[in-house]
Parts: sequence; structure tokens; C-alpha cells
Amino acid sequence: MGEAVDPVCGMKVDPSKTPYKAVYKGKIYYFCSEQCKRAFEKDPEYYLKHGPVGMPHEHHH
Repeated sequence: MGEAVDPVCGMKVDPSKTPYKAVYKGKIYYFCSEQCKRAFEKDPEYYLKHGPVGMPHEHHH
């Protein structure tokens, strides 16, 4: 299906491979990690307004 962009850190994510996804207002968002997903779920409007802000502080792969 091509790639999605993690709305939190801006990384490209393969939607068919990542287990981290969230639905917000009927749209599916994909994440590279649990941390990014949690950050988005805490404040989705912030990320949608400001765009990706880079990695959360405790980001590990």
C-alpha cells in the first residue's frame, strides 16, 4: 500500500508491517513505535496542527 508517515516523529512507516496504529476522526494513523502512538493519543490535535515534531525523548527502536 505504499508508506505512511508517523504523525509524531515524521518517520516513514510501512502500514502493512507496523502494529502501531490509531484511528482519529475516521482516519488511520500509523506509528513507528509505541511511544509515538502514545504521544499521539495523548494529544492528537497538537500533532495534526503542528506536524511531526521529531522523536519523543524516550524513543528506542
